[in-house]
Amino acid sequence: QVQLVESGGGLVQAGGSLRLSCVASESIGSFNSMGWYRQRPGEQRELVAGIRAGGCTNYGDSVKGRFTASRDHDKNTVYLELNSLKSEEAAGYSCYGRRGADGFWGQGTQVTGSS
Repeated sequence: QVQLVESGGGLVQAGGSLRLSCVASESIGSFNSMGWYRQRPGEQRELVAGIRAGGCTNYGDSVKGRFTASRDHDKNTVYLELNSLKSEEAAGYSCYGRRGADGFWGQGTQVTGSS
């Protein structure tokens, strides 16, 4: 069974930065794509960033230029660097992986805003 485990969430101030990690139980090269979604309380899940198997990235419009997705094959890990955070970006961030028609989700890590 594929496992995706996120970490790195926590308290951040507006304008601050954070780096999230997603460790996969299998080679990240075995996935067609990986990336991150977020969900704010009472809101729908939103795509934040994705990485295709070949390394191409895509981002949600609201985070372009501020967030960066990356990967480390040796560590089976996908990262999301969140920069210049806005207060409304406090949310649960979840890692995903897609392999063919199959999708896999991590349990999520919480990014919480602080004053």
